[in-house]
Parts: sequence; C-alpha cells; structure tokens
Amino acid sequence: MIRKPLRPLAQILKVRASGGDTSRVESDNRRARHDIMMDKARIRAEGRLLVMGLAFFFAFATVGLRMAILSGTEPEEPRIAASGNPIIGQRADIVDRNGRLLATNLETHALYAQPPLMIDPYGAAAGLAAIFPELDEEELIASFTGDRKFVWIRRQISPEQMQAVHDIGDPGLLFGPRDMRLYPNGRIASHILGGAGYGREGVDAAEVIGVAGVERQFDQYLRDPANEGAPLQLSLDLTIQATLERVLEGGMMIMNAKGAAAILMEVDTGEIVAMASLPDFDPNNRPRVLTSGDQSDSPLFNRAVQGVYELGSTFKIFAVAQAMELGLVESDTMIDTTGPLTWGRFRINDFHNYGPRLTVSDVIVKSSNIGTARIAIEIGAERQRDFLTSLGFLAPTTVELAEAPSGQPLSPRNWSEISTMTISYGHGLSTSPLHLASAYATIANGGTLVSPTLVHGQPHEPGPRVLSPEVSAAAMAMLRAVVTDGTASFGEVAGYEVAGKTGTADKARPQGGYYDDKVIATFASAFPASDPQYVLVVTLDEPVETSGTEPRRTAGWTAVPVAAEIIRRVAPLLGLAPKIANLELEGVTLTSN
Repeated sequence: MIRKPLRPLAQILKVRASGGDTSRVESDNRRARHDIMMDKARIRAEGRLLVMGLAFFFAFATVGLRMAILSGTEPEEPRIAASGNPIIGQRADIVDRNGRLLATNLETHALYAQPPLMIDPYGAAAGLAAIFPELDEEELIASFTGDRKFVWIRRQISPEQMQAVHDIGDPGLLFGPRDMRLYPNGRIASHILGGAGYGREGVDAAEVIGVAGVERQFDQYLRDPANEGAPLQLSLDLTIQATLERVLEGGMMIMNAKGAAAILMEVDTGEIVAMASLPDFDPNNRPRVLTSGDQSDSPLFNRAVQGVYELGSTFKIFAVAQAMELGLVESDTMIDTTGPLTWGRFRINDFHNYGPRLTVSDVIVKSSNIGTARIAIEIGAERQRDFLTSLGFLAPTTVELAEAPSGQPLSPRNWSEISTMTISYGHGLSTSPLHLASAYATIANGGTLVSPTLVHGQPHEPGPRVLSPEVSAAAMAMLRAVVTDGTASFGEVAGYEVAGKTGTADKARPQGGYYDDKVIATFASAFPASDPQYVLVVTLDEPVETSGTEPRRTAGWTAVPVAAEIIRRVAPLLGLAPKIANLELEGVTLTSN
C-alpha cells in the first residue's frame, strides 16, 4: 500500500507561491487520511455485522424448525444408547382356523425407580406398597435409600396402576414401554398355547419369548420381523375347543376323576380341531413348575401329549387289523377263548366268561383278552413290534408342541411272547392319548398313516399305507358293532353313527405293580362310521362312577358317556348333518306335490 506524504513538495511550493500558510497543508492531509481510514473501518464493521446477522438468523431458524418437528411428534421416554442387537418386543398373533384371536399383544408399561432422582423415598415406598400389596414397604425403602442406582419394581402394570403411581408424584419413579402377551380366552387351549414371558429386558423394551406349547415351538416364527406380523394360524376351532373343554370338565367332575384328556382330530389331514388336558391353567397367569413330587399333579402337565399310559383294550383292534392284513384271520374266523390262558406263571383272563369260541368280530365286540392274546401269538413278537412302530407307537409324536418329545412311549426291553400277548390288549406298552388318536385316524381313513398337526392349511400328502382299504373297512365295522352291541353302548349318538373301542387299564404304581382300585379309562372313537371324518379319544385318570350301589370304573361307564356328550355337542358345530333313519309312521300317509 502506497501512503500519500503529509507535506508533498509540490503542494508546499504552490502554497508558498500564493502566500498561504504551509502548516495547514499537513493538517489538511492528515484529516483526509483519517477520513479514508474511517470509511474503510466502517465498511469492514458493516460486513462483520452482516455476517453475524446471517449466522444468528440461520441458527434461530434451525432451532425453530427443530421445535416445530418435535411439537408434531408423540412424546416418548428418552432412550439409552446401548451396544448389541436391538430388543425386538413385537410378537405375531396366534389365531384359530377361522381367524379368531387366541393370543395377541397388549401395550402396557413397566415400573422402575432411579433412587438418586427420588425426592421422598419413604413416601414413595409407602405409596407403592399401597398400590401393589405384594410389595414389601421395608424392602422398597432399603432399595431406595441404599447405593443402588436402578431398581425394577414391576415388569408390567395396568393403566390404573400407572395412574396411581403418577399420583405419587416422585420424579424417581419412571415408566418404560412394554408389550404384554395376552390370551383373551383365558384357560381355553391353555396347554396348546403354553404361554410367554420376558427374555432380555431394557428400560424402553423387553423381549417376549415363548416358554411352552406352540408359543415356544414357533418362537422364532412369531418373533421374526420378516413375517411382517402375519399371524400363526392353528388347526383349532375356538368354539369346538371351548365346548370340548366344558363337557370334559363336567364329565371329569361327575366321574370323580383325578384328571382327563381329550383329542378331536380330522382323520384325513391329522389336523387337531380340539385338544384338552385337565386340570388346566390360565396362561395369562401361568403357575410355577413343580420342583418336587409327581409332575403329572401339576396343571402344567399335558396329559394328552406328555402323559403315557397303558390304554387297555383300545389296542385290541390293532392286533385284529394286523392279523387280517397278514391273512391270518377273517372277521368270522373262530378263535379259542377258553380260559384262563396260561403262560408260565402268568394267567390271562376275561372280564366275563364268553364261552369256548368267539368270532374275530366278537373278540372285539365283547373285548376278549384271551381271544386277542391268541391272535397276537399267531402274529409274533417281531411282526407286532414292527406294526406298532409303523403306527408311531414307539416314538414321541411329531405334533408341534414343545412338550411333545417328553411323551416318549414306554415299551418292554425284551419283547417276549408274554409281552406280545399283553400288549395286544393294551398292557405292557404305555403311550399317550395322542398316539392313540393318530392310530385310530389311520384305521378310519382307509389305512394311510396320519401325523397329528396343530397348523391349519399345510399341504397334505397321504402318509404311507399301513392297512389295506378292505381291512380298514372291516375294522371300522367291528368298532361300530362295539357301540351298537358291545361294551360302548352308552356311546351311541343318534344320527352320527359312532364307532369305537373301550379300554380300562389298571393304573401302574410308580414303584412297580398295579393299583387294585385305580384305572385309566379310555374310549377311542370315530364318526360317522359309514364315512369317518373325525376321531375322538377321551381318557379319564382314576374315574369312579358312583350312581349305582357299587362303584364302577370301567370305560363303558365312565369315558364312554363323556365322549358321547362331546360328540352330541360338537358334531353340529362341525357341520355334520345327522343321519335320520327311515321310519314308518303309523297313521301317517306320505304324499308328494
């Protein structure tokens, strides 16, 4: 920068020549220089003010925009940054075959405390103890006044409880959002649904996981976000399930039974329309697992799947069907039923003396142990074991329940000839009622193996053939005769042609041997007999029918009437029209238009 001198020589000479005062030259030049500097300083200051003004404008505009965005969103608790995978709280619904809700989610809150933020820990403890009677006030005070920075109080609370905690007004009591698993139908289908609980938990979310039943079996599917909330559709029909449970519970009480189980299954697809085990529980308030004693005494125990029992004479039809399939007998083949049948120190007797000979059909109708045992001897141990294996009796069922693998059948290590005879009439081999239902469905559908399922609408391919259609039809005719002429006469339901077989087995003692006055009573049935569509199995644990002068425990007096009432109630709900016999009406003339 070139600065102008304050006393330029040319200007000084010009002023002297004119007689002026040369001292004013310097003062004028100094004033001019100062004016130039002031102008530059003013321009520079104005530029800085403009930049600062723009900066403040954009800053306030950003703050205002953010405030506008926040004012338009829902309020939420501040989130705590955490490493690792996020907690997925959402869980898909479970519905029945008609889309009716069996399990869903309810938005609720968890309650926790941060003691450093509390104003009145003693008052807060007293208020919480009043709202939640199960909480101990002294323990709360110890937690709030100690060194703890965080205290869980309740994993889930109701809206009313949340408002009551709000009214306490302590800033150290805080809420976190939760998804609660809700079963709107209470106890209905409790053993099938199982229940859910919390896995990983955070302040702002909790992981809902299945703990039993289909909730546990399909846990990954129900939690998978890729399914976009698509519900799990079960094969159950909610109305029929509720009806079956109600009748079964009433029957269990009337027959003074310790427990009961029932399964209603489609014979062609194996889809379970209803399945119940009693006593049951409410999955909204699932009881604790027994840590000692007999697990079958717990309401959590699923008798239909986990319970393995000797199912008595319901097994006789399998021995007869196999013998017919092998060509050893026909329906009218005569069988020696002279008793007792002795094998070493064992003696096999019949409930009544049926005479020296019975046809194969009458062996089933009258339920002859001796006749069935003689047929089993002709079959042989190895072939009997292979046949029962093909029906699924020697492995746990494949039904989609977390408890299914624990229903392992109990079979003899040494499958001897005496084992062959006793197993033929349902003693010496313990299986679940669901095993029995699947095997009866195999007989009823024409002889193709049925695998039970709780999922509706899955692609169904016929299983391997176990029996020929002719043998299947002959076996169904025998089972129908059991109801019309045999031990299950109380099982007849007008219009629905029930076919089935009773089974009364002495209950095994835990320490070995059998009880003298305790039985497992079972009725396995199929209907309508002329075109079987459904199988129903009803099992009562230690039933006693006391309407007569002496207590009666056989299945014909206990399980059969309960099954008949179930069929009477559910058959119309299944869309089955009753078959009305042609009647000749005296005094009525039939005309046509």
